[in-house]
Amino acid sequence: MLYRFIIFIFLCIFALSFFRSNVYSSKEIVLGTSLPKEGIMKAWGRGVLLGANSYFKYANESNLINEKKFVLKSYDDKYEPNLTFKNSNNLIYKDKVFSLFGFVGTPTVKNILPILADTRIPFFAPFTGASFLRNTNISNIINLRSSYTKEIEKIISYLNKVRNIKKFAVFYQNDDYGEEAYTALVQTLKKNKLTLVSEGSYKRNTLSITHAIHEMKDKEIGAIIMIGAYKASALFIEKAREIPNLKETLFATLSFGDANAMLKELNHKGERIIFSQVVPDYNSDIKIAKEYRKLLKTYYPDSCYSFISFESFLAAKAVVKAIKRTQNHITNETFIKALKSLTPEEMDGLNINFKNNQLLNDTYLFEYKNSNFKEIKYEIN
Repeated sequence: MLYRFIIFIFLCIFALSFFRSNVYSSKEIVLGTSLPKEGIMKAWGRGVLLGANSYFKYANESNLINEKKFVLKSYDDKYEPNLTFKNSNNLIYKDKVFSLFGFVGTPTVKNILPILADTRIPFFAPFTGASFLRNTNISNIINLRSSYTKEIEKIISYLNKVRNIKKFAVFYQNDDYGEEAYTALVQTLKKNKLTLVSEGSYKRNTLSITHAIHEMKDKEIGAIIMIGAYKASALFIEKAREIPNLKETLFATLSFGDANAMLKELNHKGERIIFSQVVPDYNSDIKIAKEYRKLLKTYYPDSCYSFISFESFLAAKAVVKAIKRTQNHITNETFIKALKSLTPEEMDGLNINFKNNQLLNDTYLFEYKNSNFKEIKYEIN
């Protein structure tokens, strides 16, 4: 019995040592992602892959890392947590990826936390603003984007203090994502002494919005906070616009709502919608946005610009910059350390600063006017 216990302890120490400090000497730096390629969330997965691969292809062709090439291995999880768990194990133990990258969704990521804690493999830039990824002792998790709490605080501040809205409702996805953001919303409203007058939810990966519409159709609502995926949110807005009592109501979506895909579903009718984002305007004149637009069209000329692909592009660039720092001694630990210490200069002036376990701490609000997103800039007295 004692012998078996000693062997078990030895194997655990060996595994921990392997994942933490094994030098990665392969000519290919393989990253792995699990995201939706099929189903009603497939636009999300496509955006992530387009943005990331635009920069990885550029890095490979330009030989930015001394004969090393970046490979992004991807599996389809259809935005279902059980598939994410299976895909993660395949990426780590079968494909032996160096790092996990760009996973999509709160419930999907929450389901693999035990894997991340056990293996200590780097886990960078998941597309979720969940609090459990900020308040965590799992040091191999590094977020790029800001949190849902930050997004919601900015939305409520603008709607209340600038647009003078006092009555709010919420449409949310009935899972870990919806619950995370719902909790942040309730806390923010309470802090500002504001009222949540109605709420409605729907099941993940469905378009079951009828009950939510019914819950709100007779209420006086200044703004509805949208905590959903793009197809369900677009359908909700489309139906809500047909209700006389909601004809002046504003809709405010979180970044996970995928503004570009949502507008496509709405035939680009963006009136009375406020779009929260965690990255700057991809059509702006900042250097890194210009680079994004150039490289996306270079490698994927038929694709359209989007906030999702821009965020993924930024994440890929951060990976390359971090690897460049550690190229003579690439380990999990040196890579994670390099990611956490990236500077605005390395990211072409992007406001990047690692705190709260995330590199980007700003959020932005946009409207859609004259076929373009326009950032809402305002001052609060």
